[in-house]
Amino acid sequence: MKKAGRSIGYVFGVWGAIAVISGIAALLGYTLFSHFSGEVIAATTAVAAGGILAMISDTMIPEAFEETHDFAGLITVGGFLVAFVLSKLGET
Repeated sequence: MKKAGRSIGYVFGVWGAIAVISGIAALLGYTLFSHFSGEVIAATTAVAAGGILAMISDTMIPEAFEETHDFAGLITVGGFLVAFVLSKLGET
């Protein structure tokens, strides 16, 4: 956004709004899905994860490849590895 000429206020405003809306969506999801079975929650999580992976592969990976070229794949794998380790640390 900064490269596109947007102001700092605009950038922080957009990302701040995204954070607030995400928080509200999480609260609503928690409230609504607390009554559903584990299978419904698992299916919804899988669809959401697929959506995130589609967004990453469509938008972020080409941009990262443009910037880091040879290291984009290694950095991506490292990110997934860190996320996996952190998720397993959270279970203990």
